[in-house]
Amino acid sequence: MVSATEPRLYCVPARPEADDADERFNPPDGAPPGPWTRANAYRWCERMAATHYENFPVASKFLPAHLRPHIAAIYAFARTADDFADEPRFEGRRREALDTWEQLLEACYHRDVQHPVFLALRDTVRRHDIPIGPLKALLTAFRMDLTKHRYTSFRELLHYCSHSANPVGQLVLFVHGHRDPALHRFSDEICSALQIANFLQDLSVDVPRGRIYLPEEDILHFGVSHDDLLAGRATTEFQELMRFSVSRVRSMFHRGRPLIRKVSPGLSMELDATWRGGMAVLQRIEDLDFRTLDFRPTLEKRDMAGIAVRSLFSFGRRLWRGEA
Repeated sequence: MVSATEPRLYCVPARPEADDADERFNPPDGAPPGPWTRANAYRWCERMAATHYENFPVASKFLPAHLRPHIAAIYAFARTADDFADEPRFEGRRREALDTWEQLLEACYHRDVQHPVFLALRDTVRRHDIPIGPLKALLTAFRMDLTKHRYTSFRELLHYCSHSANPVGQLVLFVHGHRDPALHRFSDEICSALQIANFLQDLSVDVPRGRIYLPEEDILHFGVSHDDLLAGRATTEFQELMRFSVSRVRSMFHRGRPLIRKVSPGLSMELDATWRGGMAVLQRIEDLDFRTLDFRPTLEKRDMAGIAVRSLFSFGRRLWRGEA
């Protein structure tokens, strides 16, 4: 049952209860106007989680059934906002869509909003006492995507990850009742590693669009020519830069790995599969001799199935040893 207690507002600006302006907007994502019930709103979010390709499991069978809809609601919020910043169909109205999305987010912390994502999200944040900060941080990252396409240093790239990736892990931990700051620090390592692994995986897509997520300091250090990079030439210098980058991200994954054994069993298996998926992407890049400027390596269904089996086996072994 949802608690009758109103959720904390976490510095959300007060909005008059009679002001329904946010509900008069045309949904920026094109969602049908409803009317929506909580049940079919969750189904909308779950379909989105099931039909989008990701390198990691989203609301998988590893998680307790009663928590999967809540993870799907968070995913739907983030996935849609990401599309605003990235998908061609939103060209010319990206910032407006993100601004509307933020207004709807703030509104849902005060009352029901007739939009499937926010009707489900409101229920999720109320049930799990989730602060608005991580959700707003995601929108900050998507706004950064509109104007910032290069990063001077690795530190600057990590700052971006602290808005684009780390809040996702924090939100998942909140849903599972984990609020220990130490666990959130481990999660930040894994989430940033996943984000940067995705950048390395997507070079053939991002570089032609003018988005270079390889830090300028690293490009300079390894002597990579911008002309070669933009032309998609995998020179020896580029391969060495990639070898270094993959090694650095692997270290981040290993620093975050202790989280897997410190959380509830279902989340532990989900995190293990996520961790293995990220490591598998790095291995795929390495297997291609780091030639990712003209080819995007992906994980196939059989790869994901193998990851799931290994995660189940690993969890079963820990359970047998009394570690889980």
